[in-house]
Order: sequence, then C-alpha cells, then structure tokens
Amino acid sequence: MLMTKNEQAYLDLIRYVYQHGTQKGDRTGTGTRSVFGAQMRFDLNDGFPLLTTKKIHTKSVIYELLWFLKGDTHVKYLQDNGVRIWNEWATAEQTARFGRQAGDLGAVYGHQWRNFGATTDENGHFNDDGVDQIHQVIEQIKDNPNSRRLIVTGWNPKEADQVALPPCHTLFQFFVADGKLSCQLYQRSADLFLGVPFNIASYALLTHMVAQVCGLSVGEFVWTGGDCHLYSNHFEQVETQLNREPFTLPTLQLNPNIDNIFDFTFDDIDIINYQSHPTIKAEVAV
Repeated sequence: MLMTKNEQAYLDLIRYVYQHGTQKGDRTGTGTRSVFGAQMRFDLNDGFPLLTTKKIHTKSVIYELLWFLKGDTHVKYLQDNGVRIWNEWATAEQTARFGRQAGDLGAVYGHQWRNFGATTDENGHFNDDGVDQIHQVIEQIKDNPNSRRLIVTGWNPKEADQVALPPCHTLFQFFVADGKLSCQLYQRSADLFLGVPFNIASYALLTHMVAQVCGLSVGEFVWTGGDCHLYSNHFEQVETQLNREPFTLPTLQLNPNIDNIFDFTFDDIDIINYQSHPTIKAEVAV
C-alpha cells in the first residue's frame, strides 16, 4: 500500500485500516483492527507534517526527540519539561518487570541511539562503551553521502526484553540525492491513532536537524509500518478525525547557527503557523 500527499496519506491509512483491517488480539488485551505493511511519504518541502485534523502536543514531540538525542532513558527529563507521554511505562510496577526502579525505562531509544551494545557494571548500570549511532551516521553522511549504510537501529535482540517497551520504531535509514536528505523509518508496531502522529512529526524534525548539521536541504520522510493497527477503543475517535478537513501544514524553523545536532535545545526549534482542530482524547494501551 503506497500513499502520498502528506496529511492525506495518514487519513487514507487510518480509513483503510478502519474499514478493511483484520480484527486481532494483542498484548494489552484491548483488541485491534490491523493490516500488515503500509507506507506513507511526506515531502518535507511541502510543509512540516504535523497533523492538523487533531491538535498534536508539539512540546512533547520536541522534548521527546531531544531526550532520545541526549541518550537519556529516565523519565525525569521529560517530566521536568512537562511531558507525560512515557509516564504509564515508568511506574514502579512496570519497571520492576525488568529489575529497575520507577522512572528508569531501561535500554530504550536514547540508549540504543547513543550507546548501542554497551556493557553493564555490577549494579546493572550501562558503561559508556557502546556505539554512538547518531554521531556515526552524521559523520558518514558528511564523508560518504552515497553510502547505503546510513542506518540507525533501535532494536537490540539482546536487550529487547529488558525495557519498559521494546522499540516500536525500530530502524531508520538516510538517503542523500541532489543535495537533499531523506529518511525512511521502519516501525514494527504502529498505534495509528495515538503513536504514529508523534512518530511522523518526530522523524520529520530529526531529518531537518540532521540535514542542517550536514549542510543539506530536506527531501522526503518515508514512513513504513509493519503491524499497523487501530485499538478497538479508538474507533469513535477515528470517525471524528476522518470527518474533519485538514488545514494547511505549518512550517519548521531551526536556529541556523546550530551545526552540532547535540547542541539543539527546545528554543532552537520553532513550528510556525500551526492551525489545527481540537485535541481528540483517547486512552493509551499499556
């Protein structure tokens, strides 16, 4: 299933899954309607792909990405900045499943991106001896933009059961052509109503940031999903969203003086002219 046209691509996908998906059970016991394998393409020159048919909490998108780039895996940074999207997985009950204290999410995205394959000390804390995949891929883009190995993986089979939630967006790859940087994400598990809108915005933002520090323009963000599902308790919300007309997409402005991706702060990122329909509340499946 190949889809285009920015926000309409997303609306077409949730409509297709809602109308044609297979009813399935799932880990959370909620139940889903799912399809296997879908793709959306977003031309980043046509606007920043932040959904307008419902309000997206941009503060959460930005701070979560900065949290990943810091290599942080504790929710304190997010909570200190008013971001609650990981709270359900950070409770003492959840983290005790893999032997960590409340708030410590284990080897989630930040760890895998910045310290992949690190060893642990006698207390189970990670040493700083893993692979910094973000630094590595940026240097590769600068030195060898034609490489077909511009890949960052969030999936480490050895640690997939030692985390609050095994990485859903598991691998992304960059591609350089005609002075433009594109990015494709593979997402093994896609909560289409709640999670995917955040993922689209987050990886579009990441693509802009990497392009800037590598001296490139932006091309496309390509989203590829594995198990693409709508939870059964989100169907009413999906109907509401599908009855709304999209607004014009906003634009993204980054501080042009930043040339190191790890130097970006919240104040260096500005989403301009974001007009949206109201928030649609829905319960997260944990």
